[in-house]
Amino acid sequence: MIDIKDVEHVAKLARLALSEEEKQKFVKQLNSILEYMNELNEVDTSNVAPMEHSIKITNVMREDTVVVDFSREELLNNAPEEEDGFFRVPKIN
Repeated sequence: MIDIKDVEHVAKLARLALSEEEKQKFVKQLNSILEYMNELNEVDTSNVAPMEHSIKITNVMREDTVVVDFSREELLNNAPEEEDGFFRVPKIN
């Protein structure tokens, strides 16, 4: 059972200023949530398989296949400078 002391403690940790009316409201709401959780704990789930997602998801990506579109020579023709079959770039210090 949640009481006002618990609500005050959590409000202090969260640095919330709550009125007495709000504290009473939260006590009622939090206890209602805990009661519902107790109801759910009574449900027999022993024959229910665990699931990863709520909906069935399939991979829609295509197979990864290698496709050669350009030859090395065609690519190196675009280079401002080329050396030993590689792009030549300025040295970075």
